[in-house]
Amino acid sequence: MKYFLAIPTYNGGKIWEESIANIKKYAPEDLYVQVIDSGSRDGTAALAEQAGFNVIGISSQEFNHGGTRNLAVDCAPADCDIVIFLTQDAIPEEGSLQKLVAAFEDPKVACAYGRQLPHVDATPISQHARSFNYTAQNYVYTQADAARVGLKTVFISNSFAAYRISTFKELGGFPSNTILSEDMYFAGKAVLAGYKVAYVAEAQVRHSHNYTSLEEFKRYFDIGVFHGKERWIHQNFGGAGGEGKKFIFSELRFLLKHGVMYIPRACINNAMKIAGYKLGKNYKTLPFGWNRALSMHKRYWK
Repeated sequence: MKYFLAIPTYNGGKIWEESIANIKKYAPEDLYVQVIDSGSRDGTAALAEQAGFNVIGISSQEFNHGGTRNLAVDCAPADCDIVIFLTQDAIPEEGSLQKLVAAFEDPKVACAYGRQLPHVDATPISQHARSFNYTAQNYVYTQADAARVGLKTVFISNSFAAYRISTFKELGGFPSNTILSEDMYFAGKAVLAGYKVAYVAEAQVRHSHNYTSLEEFKRYFDIGVFHGKERWIHQNFGGAGGEGKKFIFSELRFLLKHGVMYIPRACINNAMKIAGYKLGKNYKTLPFGWNRALSMHKRYWK
């Protein structure tokens, strides 16, 4: 199976240089890389062109998590079977692309995602989040797993994920205008259509964020908005199955060993996540201006 890489970019900075370096180091020499740049002003697009990547420029107002990635698929070389999405701040490890693509040897796998390891500057809070959400255990989920693992059945992250292009087009791709979670949206559609979602722990990238408490609130507000709009996901796959409680206790144990001083901040972060999510899920009851003010992705509310 032949694959290509698709990367949306905007002011990638130094970490984008690191990502490019590892792509060039570990990817096949003839790999086609499609960059969709949303009006960067720091030379991000120029760096991509220097690396030999194909670059399409759009305005920052045109960017959307779903629609922009659909555009990248539309630009796919005709002979490609798989598209691998990467974010500009995800640094691929050796063999990561090839190991992710190997999941598609099962013809029923519609999409697959890899393991995200923390960046070298990750705080203990960020380190735990990666170890909790991206384990060393592979799995493949179908609709039959929903009763057991709930919403995790359709969890996937476009920071490093691959899609079978034929199935992607068959199911209509990503929603063209979504606040985020276009990846979960597609995974849900795929599983309901009888396909599988695979997690490949051996396919690894470095990717993490040291979010502030306010940023966590805004991010979870947007996640709540998504779930509030796409209620069919919870209706078909249920909730997180107690994952939130497991996360909090797991985080506490981790921080007691690796960063006791971060426990107060972790408590504040978790409270902000819960508040943000609940507000976001009920966004229709809030004044429109509040939604934009509380959101991380403000362009969505334009």
